[in-house]
Formats: sequence, C-alpha cells, structure tokens
Amino acid sequence: MAMLEIEGIEAFYGRVRALASISLSVDAGEVVALIGSNGAGKTTTLRTISGLLHPAQGTIRFEGNDITNVPAARRVSLGICQVPEGRRLFPRMTVQDNLTLGSYIRRDGGEAVQKDRERVFELFPRLKERQSQIAGTLSGGEQQMLAIGRALMSKPRVLMMDEPSLGLAPILVQTIFDIIAEINQQGIPILLVEQNAHKALEVAHRAYVLETGSIVKTGPGKELLQSEDVIKAYLGM
Repeated sequence: MAMLEIEGIEAFYGRVRALASISLSVDAGEVVALIGSNGAGKTTTLRTISGLLHPAQGTIRFEGNDITNVPAARRVSLGICQVPEGRRLFPRMTVQDNLTLGSYIRRDGGEAVQKDRERVFELFPRLKERQSQIAGTLSGGEQQMLAIGRALMSKPRVLMMDEPSLGLAPILVQTIFDIIAEINQQGIPILLVEQNAHKALEVAHRAYVLETGSIVKTGPGKELLQSEDVIKAYLGM
C-alpha cells in the first residue's frame, strides 16, 4: 500500500486550472521525483498535498486514510512535511531556534527531540558549528541544510522537497543530493520536486514528468534518464 497517494486531483488558481486530474503515489522507502518545466504544476502539487491549496476534485490519501479535507497543520502532525522552495527560514532567529520550531508540533518529549537534533547535527556538522548563529547570515548552502534539518525535526513519515538545489553552487548541489539519498536510506520516503532533472532522476526510484498540469510520462528514474523525450526536453543533451 502506498504511503502517500493522490488520485484525480484538479486544482485551480482563480479560474486558471493548474492541475488536470493528476495521480501519483509514494511507497515506503522510495524517492519519487516530479520533474517538468517552470509553470508545469510541480509546486502546486506539493501545496495541494500539504493542504495549502484545496483541490477542486480528487482524493489525497496518507497511509490509506483520506486526508483530502484535513487541515494543513494536522497533516504535518500526521507526518507529511515539506521543505519549501526558497528555504523560508526565520532569518532573525538562530540555527538552534529554527530547529526547535521544526519540532513545535511534536508531543513526544524533550529527550526524543534532543535525539533528533543530534541526528540533524550528525547529518549536517556545519549546523552544529553554527547553532548559535543567526540563520539569515548563513551561506545559501547552509540555509538549505537548515531548511532540511528543520523539516526533519518534525519527524516526517513522508518528506516533500521543493527545489532543494535552487541557487546553489555546483559543488553544493552534489552535497545536497548525497544528503537526500542518505535521508532516504534512513527510512524516510521522499517526494522530490527539482529543476535539475538529471540529478533528480539519478537519485529517484521512480519519477513523473509533469507538463502544463498533466502527467505525461512516468517510470523508473534510471529508465527516464535514457528516454529520448526526457533528454531533449529536460536534460539539455
């Protein structure tokens, strides 16, 4: 059974249809990539799953339960967490405070939260070195690490990531994708929206190609890397 499943989702911004009856799923242990050009509907898909945009039609299920009408905050407590595009940190607060806010919704006690904080510091040693630093003064790569770390502090059962490599230097892009793979190896399924289609398909078990609000192609990540249509449209080869 899929951990996360959306079926026949349609979504609108005003009268403009952003998603046209799309369906996708994320199984336990998977990295699933959603690729496509700007304006294809990738971020809208994540916003709909998060509950920030209500679908006009269709169903969203999490661990077999219909959550289509569940409020956004409740979805986070269920274990659906998103690393937003642009990081969206609290720039005037410290690294430590940003991580603490990530655990705000949890009710499992200080010891468990501290354990997960140490886990984040193991994943991102640089954050441990800078835990008293103001988040807005971090480099772009460090801010992305903090955004991911803050999401992990919510103890996600499914992690959604929106353009995690956006604006980063090439050497940091590889670091971020190594971290994505490591998080997944720790047992967290990931739904990944990423403009760098080549990197996304390299790390993904499965992928969906989205065009103007519709899914036009799906398959294993490695298989789509070899697809002539995908190569011409998204890989610049």
